[in-house]
Amino acid sequence: MQLPSKRLIISGVVALAIGVALNGTFGARQSSRPSPGFRFPFEGVASAQTGSITQPADKYFKNVTALKAIPVDEFMGEMGLFSAALSYCCGDCHVDAGTDNPDWASDKKPTKVIARRMALMVQAINKQNFGGGTNVTCWTCHRGSPNPAKTPSMDIVYGEPLLFPEDVLKPAPSGSGTPTVDQIFDKFTQAMGGAAKIDALKSYVAKGTSNLYEEVVKDPAEVYAKAPGQGTTIVHQRGGDVERDSDGTHAWVQLPLTVVKEYPLTGSALEGGKLEAEMDFPGKLRTYLNNWIVALPTTIDGRGVWTVQGRGANGLVATFYFDKETGLLTRYIRYATTTIGRVPTQIEYSDYRPVAGVMMPHKWTYDWISGREEYDIASYDANVAIDASKFSEPSLKK
Repeated sequence: MQLPSKRLIISGVVALAIGVALNGTFGARQSSRPSPGFRFPFEGVASAQTGSITQPADKYFKNVTALKAIPVDEFMGEMGLFSAALSYCCGDCHVDAGTDNPDWASDKKPTKVIARRMALMVQAINKQNFGGGTNVTCWTCHRGSPNPAKTPSMDIVYGEPLLFPEDVLKPAPSGSGTPTVDQIFDKFTQAMGGAAKIDALKSYVAKGTSNLYEEVVKDPAEVYAKAPGQGTTIVHQRGGDVERDSDGTHAWVQLPLTVVKEYPLTGSALEGGKLEAEMDFPGKLRTYLNNWIVALPTTIDGRGVWTVQGRGANGLVATFYFDKETGLLTRYIRYATTTIGRVPTQIEYSDYRPVAGVMMPHKWTYDWISGREEYDIASYDANVAIDASKFSEPSLKK
């Protein structure tokens, strides 16, 4: 799956946007192309302990009229959803965005005024027709284009079908021939190496490299994992370390080139961060989530996959795709909720090789709405001692 090249622009400019909006200016002109390490904090509200923002967006940002009384992190996440739906960057709506002197409050650009009106329209459609919620979103009509299509295109009608899977899936109908949830997970367990070997793998340290989408230079990366539910990923990017941590109860993100350099995750984003740590030992997945369903199968890169979906606390929804032939996990997508739609995070696994008798991926991609990270693991050290502090809040490790 190829992402539009404009996603690169969005990644850098939106990261600049939060930096300037929270702290005035970076003090130097930034290119519209993202510098290595630029990341945008969609998920989580930082605590007073880290000095980050906890006020509602309309109490902090100027001239907010449509998206009031929501946390700053959710507000910024919704900005990212706007960007994704329209294939826009910040400068398409905000005066001088991407420079050292942006005017975020200005309404001079018609696109910003229209976007505000569209947000209110979407809220009204959902309230009047669907009892609230997010049945209709910006993506419903735009799907990556500033101008929603009005007339069918014959090339699309008779071309390859464009598939847009739903966030929340429906169970496969009776008689469709799909296996049960237990059958899919039983095959997965055997494909991973069997329950005994999975149970025997208690911890590991993985080392390799990570690079940003379409970037040639690779940065050193480390993964620390300890069962149950403790995981840390660190990428030593040129602008500073990018880090994601979970101690099994809390989760944090560190982003060095933004003003909010560190923040804890909350709500469904927190549940997603905890799930990410659980996925370091995916053999335990069956019992971590609940309300499992098996949806109709699909294909990924031409290979058939079984599709299952589970739910967690605080509205967490996650979908998993298991290769029909090998039984191994190919992809999973989790969703953090906002008032105008779900923010997806998608991880794809490949190059499985045995680690202490357990099949573990040596390559994966980490996709979110504003960027893609590609990981290549060179080594796993299994069942090694890892101090609990490794999984704590990033600032406490300094």
